[in-house]
Amino acid sequence: MTNKVSDSIYASFGPSRREFLAKALAVGGSGFLLANMKAWGMDIASTQDTPPMLQGSGQGKTIVILGAGVAGMTAAYELSKIGYTCKVIEARSFAGGRCQTARKGKVLEELGGEKQTCTFEEGQYINFGPWRIPFNHHSTLHYTREFGVPLELFNNDNDAAYVYSENTKSALTGRRLRMFEVKADMRGYVDELLAKSLKKGIMDQQVTADDKALLIDYLVNEGYLSNKDLTYRGTEGRGFKVQPGPGMSPGPGVPSDPLGFSDLLKSKLGHMYHSVSEFTQQATMLQPVGGMDQIAKAFEKRVGKMIQYQTEVTNIVNLADKVEVHIKDTATGVASKVTGDFCLCTIPLSVLGQVENNFSEKFKTALQGAAYEPVGKIGLQMSNRFWETGHGIYGGHILNDIKGINLISVPSSNWQGKKGTLLGYYNFATDAAEISALSLKERADYALAAGEKIFPGEYTKSFESAFSVAWHRVKYNLGGWATWSEETRANAYPVLVEGEGRTLLAGEHMSYLGGWQAGAIESAWQQIERIHKRLSA
Repeated sequence: MTNKVSDSIYASFGPSRREFLAKALAVGGSGFLLANMKAWGMDIASTQDTPPMLQGSGQGKTIVILGAGVAGMTAAYELSKIGYTCKVIEARSFAGGRCQTARKGKVLEELGGEKQTCTFEEGQYINFGPWRIPFNHHSTLHYTREFGVPLELFNNDNDAAYVYSENTKSALTGRRLRMFEVKADMRGYVDELLAKSLKKGIMDQQVTADDKALLIDYLVNEGYLSNKDLTYRGTEGRGFKVQPGPGMSPGPGVPSDPLGFSDLLKSKLGHMYHSVSEFTQQATMLQPVGGMDQIAKAFEKRVGKMIQYQTEVTNIVNLADKVEVHIKDTATGVASKVTGDFCLCTIPLSVLGQVENNFSEKFKTALQGAAYEPVGKIGLQMSNRFWETGHGIYGGHILNDIKGINLISVPSSNWQGKKGTLLGYYNFATDAAEISALSLKERADYALAAGEKIFPGEYTKSFESAFSVAWHRVKYNLGGWATWSEETRANAYPVLVEGEGRTLLAGEHMSYLGGWQAGAIESAWQQIERIHKRLSA
C-alpha cells in the first residue's frame, strides 16, 4: 500500500539515499522504510490545533447549517461565539452524525433492513462510528479539553494480540501467533539480510562509509542481531517456550525458537502491521470515557437550542444576497423554508447529491466526484473477558485475513471487568456489501464463526448479544466516508472546497483527513473563516 506521507518525505533526499530507501521499501514495506528514516532523525509534522480567531461581530447575520454532525456543530459553536444566529437543520432526532455509540436501547433501522434495538447490559457499548482519537488530531482534542470530556487510552497496538492467516500457503496458515513473534522474527531476518549486504559492500555506491557503520549499528540493535556474525537467532522479546520463574526450575526459562523466514514470507503476516504506523494510526491513541458519542453530546449541550431536529432538506437555492433552504418535517410532512446570509452544508455528498438545488452544472458534476466507502461493524457482548484472563490481551486488535472480518478489536476500557463488548468485524468495500446483505442474526453468526477459529471453545460459548451497522445502508449517511481518486481529488475536490455562491461545504469529505472527526472539525474551521471574511467585507 502506498504511503503518501513517506512518498513526500522520500522525495526530499539526494539520489544515493533515495536509492537506498527504495531498496528498504522493497524489502520491508513502508513501515520498514519509515523505521530507517526515523533512525536518521526524521519525523512527521502535526495537524491544525485551534479554531480561527474570528474578529468583529456576526450580530444581525444568519447562517443556515445543514447537518448537526461534528462539522455542523463545530461551526455553530464557533460562529455563535461572536453573535451569528445559527439555524442548524438535522434530519435525525439526535445530533452527532456518524459519531454514535450503541448502548442499551439504541435503535437502528437500515434501508431495506430489520429494526434493531441494542440489548447490551448497562455499562456495555460499542462505538460503531468513530472509535479512536490519534494523539496528533489536536483539533478533536481541543474540544475534548475545552468541553471537559474525560479521555482514556485506546490500545491501538498490542504486541500480545494474535495475528491469524488462513488464505496463504504456508506452514503458519491456520495458526494463531502473537504479534511479538511475527514482528521480532520478520525484523530480525530482514535486518540480518540488510546488515550482511552492507557488510559485504553490496550497497557501497548507495551508502557512504560513515552511514554504513551507523546503519549496521542500528540494524544490530533493531533486529537483535549477533554483534559477532550479524545473524538473527531469536530474542526473548518474541516470548519463551517456558517462562522464567523462581528457583532453578524453571529459573531462566526456555527461549522460544524463531519461525522460519520462508514460512513468514509465504504467510504474508508481515503485511498485517507496520513497524511505524501510518500518521493517523500512531500511538498514543485515546477515546472518551463511556463512548465516543460523549463528544457529540458535549457539542449538543452547547448548541442544541440552535438545532431543528427531524427535518429533511429538500432544496437548496442560492440567491444573490441570501440562501433559501426548503425543508420538510419528517414526522408531519409539513414543508417550510429557512433563509440565511450564508449556508454551510455538512451533509455527506452521497446524500447531498439527491437534494434538489440550483447549483451550476460544474458544481453538480463535482458533487459526484467522491465515492462513499461501504463500511460495516459489529459489536459482540461477551459474558466474560476470556481474551484477558486466558490470553493476557488487554486492548488492541486481533489482525487476520478472514474474509469479511479484517480485525477483531477487544475493549480498551474496564479492564478485568466481568463482561466486555468487542468489535467482531470491521469490514470495507465488497466485503462490507456482502456481509450487510445478511440478516442481523446471520451477521452475528458469521462474526462468531470467525472468532471461534482464533479462540476455539471460548468465542461462541461466551457470546450474549450483538449490534451491527452497515453505514452504506444508513439513510442519512449512505457510506462510511468519502473516498477520492487522484483525478477527482485534483479536479472535483477544489471546486467543492471553493463552494458556490453563498453555499459552502464542510465535513470529513472536505479534508485530507477523510473519515476522521478532525477532518470534519478542521474543514468547518476553514469554511467559517471564509464565511466571516466575506460577510465582514
